[in-house]
Amino acid sequence: MRILSIFFVAIFLATAFLSAQTISDATQACIDCHSSINPGIVQDWMNSRHSKTLPADALKKEKLERRISNENIPAELANTVVGCYECHGLNTENHKDSFEHFAYKINVVVSPNDCKTCHSVEVEQYSMSTKAHAVGNLTKNPIYDLLVETTISPKTVEGENVVQDKASHFTRRETCFGCHGINLEVTGTKTINSDLGEIEVPDLTGWPNQGVGRINPDGSVGACTSCHPRHAFSLIDARKPYTCSQCHIEPDVPAYNVYKESKHGNIFFARGETWNFDQMPWVISKDFKAPSCTVCHSSLITDPEGNVVAERTHNFDSRIWERIFGLIYSHPHPESGATYKIKNADGLPLPTTFDNRQATDFLISKEEAKSRQDQMEKICRSCHSTDWVQKHFEKFDNTNTETNGMVLTATQLLQKAWDKKLADDQNPFDEAIEMKWVQQWLLYANSVRYSSAMTGAPDYATFKNGWWYLTKTLQEMHNSVMKK
Repeated sequence: MRILSIFFVAIFLATAFLSAQTISDATQACIDCHSSINPGIVQDWMNSRHSKTLPADALKKEKLERRISNENIPAELANTVVGCYECHGLNTENHKDSFEHFAYKINVVVSPNDCKTCHSVEVEQYSMSTKAHAVGNLTKNPIYDLLVETTISPKTVEGENVVQDKASHFTRRETCFGCHGINLEVTGTKTINSDLGEIEVPDLTGWPNQGVGRINPDGSVGACTSCHPRHAFSLIDARKPYTCSQCHIEPDVPAYNVYKESKHGNIFFARGETWNFDQMPWVISKDFKAPSCTVCHSSLITDPEGNVVAERTHNFDSRIWERIFGLIYSHPHPESGATYKIKNADGLPLPTTFDNRQATDFLISKEEAKSRQDQMEKICRSCHSTDWVQKHFEKFDNTNTETNGMVLTATQLLQKAWDKKLADDQNPFDEAIEMKWVQQWLLYANSVRYSSAMTGAPDYATFKNGWWYLTKTLQEMHNSVMKK
């Protein structure tokens, strides 16, 4: 009990000091209540950069050192720290989840549209990415919507048939849409019992959720907290591979698993505790000794002399020229993050046909692909020789060609099964041979491609969901089709 009392006194003294300096009256009111109700939230914020930095002071930093991208901050926000009310009290007129809370009007969800008050470039970049469109890329694409429903829906046996029911809202939230995000809809209000008595709050369908493409009550898309967890919103968290591993993990997106086995991952796990993950800009060989996910895909990187190696971006597609996961074949990256708008030669919203004819009108040009690969190679050459880098990407190109070939062979066998009426092609995901076909591209080809792209995880290219399973699955499909 004494320890708890000391903890609350420490919070009180710290917030009293902040209040005397730069904290707003509204945020102080939040802290006065929530320091006893949600002390973890308050302490997390107090340890954050938001609690210690005035936006006006942040603007005084050198361009490469800034963590905000706006050149101007509203006067009423510039000279107070970024506290509870500064985030939860923004743009309430646009939020369907706004409500009166002890004399203050606030929003339950802090959205990218709120964050862009200080981080507009980041929000704009993110809005162009496939992550921002992650909900629509499933729900607005009938092929992928069918794959989701077939995979996660309850099934029952009726007579001699397995009958598929509709997936529940709860199951959707904790499976595919846990990472992709979900549509947060306000269905009314509800009364909850709190430590301060009964409180009337918005009733949000789908809450809580922090998926990357979450559709927010103000109409914006995305959740900054996917990578910058509340309420510290730390750059440190976002730069470490553990954050990416929430979604990018085997069997379908084995990036983190491959990273752990790779030489880069080995160096991180051996020496990462000595690296400076909070530095801006991030200096190669000084602040870190090997890449994490964000080094290659998003961070502002300089060499020790201050020369920019890679510009910061929150469009996580902008350095990727070849899309290697989630689709039947690897292919040039889509031009738009809204991939459900693609139409291939068969009229389907997929970047290739089932026999790998590319929907080139919707994919980046060869010139753009080369520009993106050149950017990635520039990052690699900071630590590796030109010959090393070139040979690595030659290997990667070959891997994509060969895994696409193995998927095409599996697709040809599936077509034979359909032709022989061994399976029904109305739903290409629900019968045994079709599920083997899905494994071929969604799990095994992906594993080999990631191993090749991220270099140095040969088990994932061979036996751990790799070539062994590509070959095994192909043979099992062949036996199912040719021996009947």
